[in-house]
Amino acid sequence: MGPFFITIGLLVAASFLFVANIRSKNSNLPPTIFPTIPIIGHLYLMKRPLYRTLATLSAKHGPILFLRFGSRNVLIVSSPSISEECFTKNDIIFANRPRLLAGKILGYNFTSLGWAPYGDHWRNIRKISITEIFSSNRLQEFEEVRADEGRLVIRKLIFESSPVNLSDVFHELTLNVMTRMIFGKRYFGGEMEDEGKRFHEIVREAFLLGGTSNLGDHLPILRWFGVNGLEKKLMVLQKKRDKFLQGLIDQIRNVEDGSKKNTMIQVLLKLQEKDTEYYSDELIKSFILNLLAAGVDTSSTTMEWAFSLLLNNPCVLLKARNEINIRVGQNRLLDESDLANLPYLRCIVNETLRLYPAAPMLVPHESSDDCVVGGYNIPRGTMLLVNQWAIHRDPALWSDPEKFDPERFEGLQGTRDGIRLMPFGFGRRSCPGEGLATRMVGSTLGLLIQCFDWKKVSKEMVDMSEGPGLTMPKAQPLLAHCRPRAMIRNLIL
Repeated sequence: MGPFFITIGLLVAASFLFVANIRSKNSNLPPTIFPTIPIIGHLYLMKRPLYRTLATLSAKHGPILFLRFGSRNVLIVSSPSISEECFTKNDIIFANRPRLLAGKILGYNFTSLGWAPYGDHWRNIRKISITEIFSSNRLQEFEEVRADEGRLVIRKLIFESSPVNLSDVFHELTLNVMTRMIFGKRYFGGEMEDEGKRFHEIVREAFLLGGTSNLGDHLPILRWFGVNGLEKKLMVLQKKRDKFLQGLIDQIRNVEDGSKKNTMIQVLLKLQEKDTEYYSDELIKSFILNLLAAGVDTSSTTMEWAFSLLLNNPCVLLKARNEINIRVGQNRLLDESDLANLPYLRCIVNETLRLYPAAPMLVPHESSDDCVVGGYNIPRGTMLLVNQWAIHRDPALWSDPEKFDPERFEGLQGTRDGIRLMPFGFGRRSCPGEGLATRMVGSTLGLLIQCFDWKKVSKEMVDMSEGPGLTMPKAQPLLAHCRPRAMIRNLIL
């Protein structure tokens, strides 16, 4: 018997002993996958994109799996009922985040809203985000900002040569909306274009690196060798982000009181005046970055997927146009107040979020104590990964799940059909920016449908391939031909 086969035999034997040791300490664990290789565990199974790999494994081995990513216990869930159990019965236990490299560097040493552990600090910044930033009253205050940016996009597209790059259009729109709400500045279409592009690249780089698998998170020994150079890249990115945002904070802080705008950053600076030590510049910067994460790439990517689906399904586009013609008319532009009366448009948004959720794997959670999920014992310190991409495409839950069919949501009064569809997460750590995102996505899609006739750039279907990154962007930017409808020139020009 050659050395290769001896090595394999020893690894398999060691795998049996490794699994047996874990199982003896923790009885009644969820099903796992053989073999669990010593040191690396199940990392040998992980291929990009992770949500597709885990969906394949769950389809074969079941909707709840207990794996080992190196030294870390990982619970993989791809069932709505089990997800609900995690985020209701065990919501507090799973309210923590795993201590990953991205959270340490980009999350200001685990103090940001997205990465902070469950406790007093997290509850305080969560309360601020809900009451001061994303409340209905605050969103209403900035409705005119979002409407103005929508009108500017329509005016720009009227004079833009066809085809237009809708990927750029959506990214610039969402970034302008967010920066005007946060800083009182728009970065695209004005004197700050170059600064805007630099800022946008910083935001996009964060999403790209944030979605990069880091072996050092699961095999700590590899950090000594700088595997993939990810830690160095994250540190360089964080320095750029920090410097850029500190400059903005200093600019706004030094503006004369009479010239200050009632922006989100002003809310944070006023809190800083009351408690300088707690509301430090570092906390404000981390808060701003969470606002951008909630409102830029997630919303613009959803818009791009939605319009790609509409171009590939012109009958759906026509039905949405007819609904807008009837409910809004052609004598004024659609606005956010119309969304409640456009149920089919909401169905389109819901179906887009089902097929292409901005976070195909929900942001990881971690158990702070032993608990029971699905009748199985889950040890403390287990990382929870909910594969909503798999749930959204499960044929046992959805008829013809790969088909774009907005009608499946008709009659649900605009709801997202329970926990079968949870693109913004669920439980106490769900995304607080959901209200803002749904307003921006719905009104932007509605305006573009109302104001232009749209066609694909060729007879071929729009490429629906997925690219790398935390928000599952399209692999290829969306290009489309657009022609202004006659009615729109009278409303815009």
